[in-house]
Amino acid sequence: MSPHTSDSSVPAVLVLEDGRAFHGTSFGARGETFGEIVFNTGMTGYQETLTDPSYHRQIVTMTAPHIGNTGVNDDDPESGRIWVSGYVVREPSRTSSNWRAERTLEAELQRQGVVGIAIPGTRALTRHIRDHGAMRAAISTTETDTSVLHERVLASPEMSGAELANEVSTESPYTVHPPSGVATRFRVAAVDLGIKAMTPQRLAERGCEVTVLPASSTAEDILAVNADGVFFSNGPGDPATADRDVAAMRAVLDAGTPMFGICFGNQILGRALGLGTYKLRFGHRGVNQPVREVHSGRVHITSHNHGFAVDAPVDGPFDTPYGRAEVSHIDLNDNVVEGLRLLDRPAFSVQYHPEAAAGPHDAAALFDAFCDLMAEHAASPAPPA
Repeated sequence: MSPHTSDSSVPAVLVLEDGRAFHGTSFGARGETFGEIVFNTGMTGYQETLTDPSYHRQIVTMTAPHIGNTGVNDDDPESGRIWVSGYVVREPSRTSSNWRAERTLEAELQRQGVVGIAIPGTRALTRHIRDHGAMRAAISTTETDTSVLHERVLASPEMSGAELANEVSTESPYTVHPPSGVATRFRVAAVDLGIKAMTPQRLAERGCEVTVLPASSTAEDILAVNADGVFFSNGPGDPATADRDVAAMRAVLDAGTPMFGICFGNQILGRALGLGTYKLRFGHRGVNQPVREVHSGRVHITSHNHGFAVDAPVDGPFDTPYGRAEVSHIDLNDNVVEGLRLLDRPAFSVQYHPEAAAGPHDAAALFDAFCDLMAEHAASPAPPA
């Protein structure tokens, strides 16, 4: 068999929590895997998707019909490993062709032990998830009895109630410095709840020296960095379980330190303000979500990966323990809250990914807004009333 082709001779099966089964062929490692079945609508960026820690314990279905066309390389991963628990595609590319490619996608899945399946019905699967919601599932190349595999699916853990940040976070702090020729303007403490590699790079490009801290960091650990600003990253799991992170967020708000959060960090800010969170029916995962900025009315096309959202009033400012706050962004597809902004403290967050790896760069200016917030705070360092 050519190293550029997939072995389509090994049968595989995908079984969902509600009993529906999809038959196909093995793509990647052989074996058995479990996770929450979700779908990603991105036409590009499969390597960044696979290595995004926010996909930990999820089986990801790609809606683009051909996956693997450009192979994989060692420059584009967003972390040190593939995090998805399983991978579903319609048709693996029969050839891998790109001047940056170092190996095929299937070879990489096999190397990292990621079980996948190629099925002709990814459209039917996506419609099923949209209609019935994200749910537990399994892929197997070893179990042919779907009823037996279904029993194992029902015994697997759910995403609701899962606390996963510690499983994907760095074990020890590290620092990302501004690139050569860029002067250091700010020090940022970034709490790694599942951070993507491009995020501290985007900050470093703007003159930030970024100290990335483990998810287990306490409020004291974060404030001990004596940073000009604190960043709370994206990450997997249920925000309702993140009591430690909420306490750390509240300490940052109490200190009056400028704060920027994305994705999971947005949900943590919501909880710190006393708001609730809830699980979306099938989530937002892809690079084409239209989000409206409430005040300006401007629409950004944004990169998303989240299955939970913040429950916040959208009809104007509301009171919190930290003064007034407001919803800053709304998803135009389903009116989900996509951003929060404090009016009396230097803090804001968005539910999407401004680093856009992969995705459009409409939201890149949010990193500039964070730098502006730190500059303004430095010029007027009096703590909030």
